[in-house]
Amino acid sequence: MGRWRGAIAIIIGVLLALAGVSLAGDTTFDLGGRISPRIAVGTYPEKSAFRDIFGSSSVDSAVDARVVFGAQRDRWNFDVDDQLIGLYADRVEFSRELPPDLRVLFPHLPTDRTRLFDLTHVFTDSGKTAAYQRLDRLAVGYSSDQFVVKFGRQAITWGNGLIYNVMDIFNPFDPAAVDKEFKTGDDMLYGQYLLSNGNDVQGVMVFRRDPSTRDVESDQGSLAFKYHHMAAISEYDGLVARHYGDTLVGAGVNYSIGGSVWRGDLTVTFTDDDTILSLVTSISHSWTWGGKNVSGMAEYFYNGFGQSDSCYAFDCLSENPELLKRISRGELFNLGRHYLALSATTEITPLFLLTPNVFLNLTDPSALFQLVFQNDLRENLMLWSAINVPIGADGTEFGGADTGVPGIYLSSGPSVSMQLVWYW
Repeated sequence: MGRWRGAIAIIIGVLLALAGVSLAGDTTFDLGGRISPRIAVGTYPEKSAFRDIFGSSSVDSAVDARVVFGAQRDRWNFDVDDQLIGLYADRVEFSRELPPDLRVLFPHLPTDRTRLFDLTHVFTDSGKTAAYQRLDRLAVGYSSDQFVVKFGRQAITWGNGLIYNVMDIFNPFDPAAVDKEFKTGDDMLYGQYLLSNGNDVQGVMVFRRDPSTRDVESDQGSLAFKYHHMAAISEYDGLVARHYGDTLVGAGVNYSIGGSVWRGDLTVTFTDDDTILSLVTSISHSWTWGGKNVSGMAEYFYNGFGQSDSCYAFDCLSENPELLKRISRGELFNLGRHYLALSATTEITPLFLLTPNVFLNLTDPSALFQLVFQNDLRENLMLWSAINVPIGADGTEFGGADTGVPGIYLSSGPSVSMQLVWYW
């Protein structure tokens, strides 16, 4: 209970303050949320190391209930998102027994060990079952006509990438994720200043703890500033940051070309041993095909931290600690250098969207083909489903990395998933 006392004190203090000032003015409250059961079934070929663990297939199921609360009076606002998650999954049991080095690639349950506030509580974690509660948002903010400041657990997204994002260093989404509605929050101080010409400056200070000592350390945190410039048919970004002890600078562009939009970001990271360049660039366009609305894009991603030789065995990856650190922090999800993503969303009906995605590792080569269905069943009820098919030879990223055991690979076969979302 002790880990929750700080968060509970903040919540009670803010609520009492809002209740007190409501006598002198209007305070508005918003309460909502969603309940989302989901299930995923994966398969494994005969050469897969997972076959000895799961057999020919695995089943992962979960229920995620999120309560979203907000309060606002005049220029002050307060936000709380509370999650209650229950899991019954083969991967829960599998990931619990892994050594720390392998948990980099196969994480277990979410943890706040490195965050400023420990707002996650695990009720049970045994066998294939786990249940936990976490506060994903807990922030208070103040806004004026030109200035915004907000402190607490919150989420921020920077960059122009549509699938991959080199400038979004704060909990980016997995490129193959289907549910991208809520981004994981961090404990931070956020500020934004709007200039009279429409440009703005944003600043972020993220507080983190050393995983070993549990002390708040500057070399574990982040301090970043981004300048956004608006022009007639284009937008430009400039970024400078100190992130986990590394200096990072970046630039981005969003430019309208006829009926298409060209986007791009470039970052340079100065580590202790090297200077790493990463970039992403895309072109997107919308059109009508056979009476259906279609929105398509193609995006190239250069992962400067990736393996240059396409060797993804444990021995090879251990020689690239900068890559492993970013994977463990949830900043990167790819092991190689060169990627191409292709996507096209077709509006079959106004309530049914079909999106084929292809994620290509251009160096292997190997790929992940994904087919996503979004079905608006009725008001406040949505169904997401997806089919994933990895394609590639043994030893490639999507075909299955080499385990070091002859003829055995970290390979997966086709998988399917379904997620029902009820909003209230």
